[in-house]
Amino acid sequence: MVNYKEKFIFIAGPCIIEDKDLTLDIAFYLKDVASRYPVSFIFKASFDKANRTAIKSFRGPGVTQGLSILKEVKEKVGVPILSDVHWPDQVRVCKDVLDVIQIPAFLCRQTDLVLEAAKTHKIINIKKGQLLAPQDVRYIVEKVESVGNKNILLTERGASFGYNNLVVDFRSFLIMKKLGYPVIYDATHSLQRPSAQEGVSGGDREFVFPLSLSAAACGVDGLFMEVHPRPQKALSDKHTSYPLEKVEDLIKKVLEVRNVTKQGELNSQR
Repeated sequence: MVNYKEKFIFIAGPCIIEDKDLTLDIAFYLKDVASRYPVSFIFKASFDKANRTAIKSFRGPGVTQGLSILKEVKEKVGVPILSDVHWPDQVRVCKDVLDVIQIPAFLCRQTDLVLEAAKTHKIINIKKGQLLAPQDVRYIVEKVESVGNKNILLTERGASFGYNNLVVDFRSFLIMKKLGYPVIYDATHSLQRPSAQEGVSGGDREFVFPLSLSAAACGVDGLFMEVHPRPQKALSDKHTSYPLEKVEDLIKKVLEVRNVTKQGELNSQR
């Protein structure tokens, strides 16, 4: 079980599984970086991006091949694995490979999917829907808890008001933390510009660094990010994926800000 209650959570990996070798290379690199810092590292990658805007967009290798690759990452790299599921039957297929089951933002209110994932008693990472108020995440939490599962992570990935943009409301971190579960900031998806480039999402990668530091100052419990050695060549989210070689500096700075924030919280309690 991931020690998500004591260490800062670092969830990272490519948006989508492009091929086995690249996926393994990224996982080994991230594990090496994470080993130098007090974080709980979870490797993430999607085997199927079922919510791509355009029919011609690359979706990934699919559940069978994708899970085979993720299983190999788990065994060879020795890291916990997170991926997203899209319907209840898929949960039953994935549960023996995944350590963390992610409920996508667009599907976070799908009761049957949430309950099926929760029944595995694995860690469930709930992505807050783009049109969902942060205080309403409690109803999704209650669905997971209703089957006796309290292994929950809550991830903020921005709010949408249409017009091909997302906005991060930093109040949401503090609101969701009141639910008693770790709150994660999705530093890359939250900077998408959905469908802004004629059926392909654009984005603002240059803001990943400052907004990650800002989220750390707000006391988030972890960071979620999509990374790639050549972001502009990524087959999904190329405009927001963070350069692999810059990850270590980002993690270092985020932890420094988080430590200052935690020390300030301790001092205020004295």
